[in-house]
Amino acid sequence: MSHIVHPYSYRIGVIKDWKSRWFGVKGEYQKMLKGDILVREFLERNLRGMYVSGIDIERGPKLFRIIIRTSRPGMLIGKSGEGASKLKEKLVRFGRKNTVVGIAHMKIDIEEVRSPESNAAIVAHMITEGLEKRFPFRRVMKQTADKVMANRDVKGVRMYLGGRLGGAEMARTEELKKGCIPLQTLRADIDFARARAHMTYGDIGIKVWIYKGEVFADKNPRK
Repeated sequence: MSHIVHPYSYRIGVIKDWKSRWFGVKGEYQKMLKGDILVREFLERNLRGMYVSGIDIERGPKLFRIIIRTSRPGMLIGKSGEGASKLKEKLVRFGRKNTVVGIAHMKIDIEEVRSPESNAAIVAHMITEGLEKRFPFRRVMKQTADKVMANRDVKGVRMYLGGRLGGAEMARTEELKKGCIPLQTLRADIDFARARAHMTYGDIGIKVWIYKGEVFADKNPRK
């Protein structure tokens, strides 16, 4: 493969599922697609630092369900559910302002990620935190890679940083790889995420690939 393909989109329909799932919805496709994108961008902006691994959206004729997966659900929910209710109020105000279809039927579910070290999005947030705290980038990469590889589910990890690393005048790239990352194997369960570390001298781009083994069909399906 001469071109770089997104590892998630490459496996949709094979071992991965869509992040937006619509059931029995007819018409207004453009408005609903735009609404999903706006809601996702709003949540990513507002939940930065909450270690959010993914945001799934489910739509139906009278359903608009947002599933937020995070390794810090306590921080997000807050004391006696205050954080979740405030987030919902903000989201409803944002949805009405931008005329998001179905915002009146919105429901937010928060799910806990049991193994954060094997999730690419959370690992990218961990690297972002380390860089923004001005730790040396090589040490951050090495320590994070060791943490990830210590997890028994993980068989390989690859990290890529690009930008003014260490505050250098000229931008460059740095890469670290441990284990194997079979990007061309469709049944390989590869988690991929991008993130940005906001530094005073510019942003540093972060990419993370995590390989968790191959996914095979159940040999003995239940009758």
